[in-house]
Amino acid sequence: MESSTETKVNDTPPVATREHPPLPASDQDLQWKQASRNPRFRLAMIVGAIVLLVAGFFLWRYLGSYESTDDAQIDGHLNAISARVSGHVAKLLVNDNQYVAAGTPLVEIDPKDYEVAVASARAAYQDALATAESLQVNVPITTVNTGSQLSSAQAELESGRAGVAMARQQLDASRAQLEQAIANDIKAQNDVGRYKQLVDKQEISHQQYDQAVAAARSSAAGVAAARATALAAEQQVTQAQAKREQLEANLRAAETAPQQNAQTRSRAQAAVAQAQQKKAALEQAMLNLQYTKLVAPVNGVVSNRTVEVGQNVSIGQELMKIINLDDIWVTANFKESQLRLMRPDQRATISVDAYGKKYNGHVESIAGASGALFSLLPPENATGNYVKVVQRVPVKITFDQGETKEHILRPGMSVEPKVWVR
Repeated sequence: MESSTETKVNDTPPVATREHPPLPASDQDLQWKQASRNPRFRLAMIVGAIVLLVAGFFLWRYLGSYESTDDAQIDGHLNAISARVSGHVAKLLVNDNQYVAAGTPLVEIDPKDYEVAVASARAAYQDALATAESLQVNVPITTVNTGSQLSSAQAELESGRAGVAMARQQLDASRAQLEQAIANDIKAQNDVGRYKQLVDKQEISHQQYDQAVAAARSSAAGVAAARATALAAEQQVTQAQAKREQLEANLRAAETAPQQNAQTRSRAQAAVAQAQQKKAALEQAMLNLQYTKLVAPVNGVVSNRTVEVGQNVSIGQELMKIINLDDIWVTANFKESQLRLMRPDQRATISVDAYGKKYNGHVESIAGASGALFSLLPPENATGNYVKVVQRVPVKITFDQGETKEHILRPGMSVEPKVWVR
């Protein structure tokens, strides 16, 4: 027992001190060989190797569980505030770097010219509206009047046609009377000739002869009267026909009642359309009056203000920008070799250089092309001196809800994101 104890004590290599200087190399090798034969030493070496392997494995797993880059920055919406109407700037209500809520007044343009335009447009609209209403009232009136005119023209035409028929009957009667008068006149003239021979022979009295002569004259006058009556009847027929033609023309004019009604309705509709056009002009004038007051479209910080009181601005002129700090994200330009396991919705940790703080987020999307393709001069790889360059692809990383409520992050700040891909 004592000898074994001594052996163990002697196997322990002596420590080099001032009293015991280090042994020569040959003695150290000898002691190392003796210690390597010790079971405890071998166990310690095995345990140490296992610990190193386990630590190396976990270190490998940790280093391979994320992808990171320092080519990243915070991005956000730069809302440009521009004038929608031209005019003289009367009031400037915000300063640079001031935080404003959505709907906060920013700039006021002198509204007097636009108030006058609204008053003029309102008067024009009222006039057009009155005209449209009056023409709308004329539509039923015109319909009734044209209907009455058509009925009256039809009745008058029937009466005119009857008048023509009656005049022709009278003409026929006059002609018959004329023929009868001519026949009586012929008989009377023949009787005068016969009575002349008889009175010359004194076979009849002069009184009878005179009666025959008077009858002949009377019959001649009757023929003249009958002829005049026939001529008058012919004129009556001509007049009746002319009146009938006039009534036919009136009927044709009255038969255009549907077209007249349609024309009246068209004028009324045109007046209504004109009123609507004037109403639209009034609404546009009212909108222009509203545009004289520029308000913040979103919550954010006023930046890059270029407008001053008294300045004349034109339509579309940019006056300032509002940076929306409620909607910011990280644009990280990862190497294409880092995207093998990267997918949307993967968790990310974002380190901000400015504050030394870390924020939680997640991958929202990966760009559709590398950043080089969006440059002013994209690369042309079909050249003879092609050199392969590792491309970078933009990855959008958004902050988790509530992470940016402090409003201390600004677009353009440098960050270093870590995307946990495993």
